[in-house]
Amino acid sequence: MNGFKVCAELRKAGNWTPILMLTAKDGEYDQAEALDTGADDFLSKPFSYVVLVARLRALIRRGGASRPPILEVGDLQLDPATRGVTRVVFYISVDHREFVLLETLMRRTPEVIRRDDLLDAVWGIETEVDANVLDVYIGYLRKKIDHPFDRSSLETVRGIGYRLVDTD
Repeated sequence: MNGFKVCAELRKAGNWTPILMLTAKDGEYDQAEALDTGADDFLSKPFSYVVLVARLRALIRRGGASRPPILEVGDLQLDPATRGVTRVVFYISVDHREFVLLETLMRRTPEVIRRDDLLDAVWGIETEVDANVLDVYIGYLRKKIDHPFDRSSLETVRGIGYRLVDTD
């Protein structure tokens, strides 16, 4: 069984131990597959031990508590095991980054999450992604989880970041 399959099986079984996938594969599709199958982070060989240790520390900071089977904020639900998102009874299709962003927000509701923390959680701690990309993805999520349901649960906190609140 390859690492992708092991990761998917662990997640399917409800095991939410943080996973850093360390592999010789380095393509963007390999990274996407690792993250889509449930890995929390991805590092390709050759790698720096300093970076490896920093990523492990980040996983420990994000991990820890056992994850609930289904996260709920009002009528919005996110199932980490199936990677499904629903509001009321309607399924909402989200891509991988939208899912990770929403999951991060839901796990820390109603806390305000700093923009840098969201960028780290979704794109990784060594990201070269422009911070405006986060705003674009927040917009995508609002169009999917709020606008069709006449909700405003994804809030901008000016100068700090974002939070998800129950608007029922």
